Amino acid sequence: MQSIQVLIDNAVIYLKDNGINLVYAIIILILGKWLARFLTKISIRAILKAKVNATLASFFKNVIYYVLLTFVVLAALNEIGVQTTSFLAILGAAGLAIGLALQGSLANFSAGVMLILFQPFKVGEDVEAGGARGTVKEIQIFSTIMDGGDNIKIIVPNSKITSDKIIIRGEKISNSTP
Repeated sequence: MQSIQVLIDNAVIYLKDNGINLVYAIIILILGKWLARFLTKISIRAILKAKVNATLASFFKNVIYYVLLTFVVLAALNEIGVQTTSFLAILGAAGLAIGLALQGSLANFSAGVMLILFQPFKVGEDVEAGGARGTVKEIQIFSTIMDGGDNIKIIVPNSKITSDKIIIRGEKISNSTP
């Protein structure tokens, strides 16, 4: 019972000393969350105006929002006296570890973004890319799906496509014989 009283006394002392900083931290969280949403909406409008793929736009929206929210939380923690340099070091180390672990996937992702943005070929075109030849059926974030004919579905990692030459043979002509 006495340890609970000690905790309450310590909390009261902390609030007397740091109460205004706690209020500032709450204000930072509220305004920061609103600002993160606002900036995300503005960014998404610009991205959609640039006619970026909807899947990619949704991904960018989430990345922008959570990066901004991370900075808001760090600012609020800093306001109440928490040393945020250790958090930043942990975030940096985690980012490096994740980047190394997902190196192949990140290469495919960034190549997919490039293919969607720059569109060297379009769905329906007959292409030779990434060591495969076929009609492009779908360009996804991590891979491109081609129809190789004779009911052969070819899934090519996007990093292989962007790291090699791309031969575009034009619109696919139907294989059906009259």
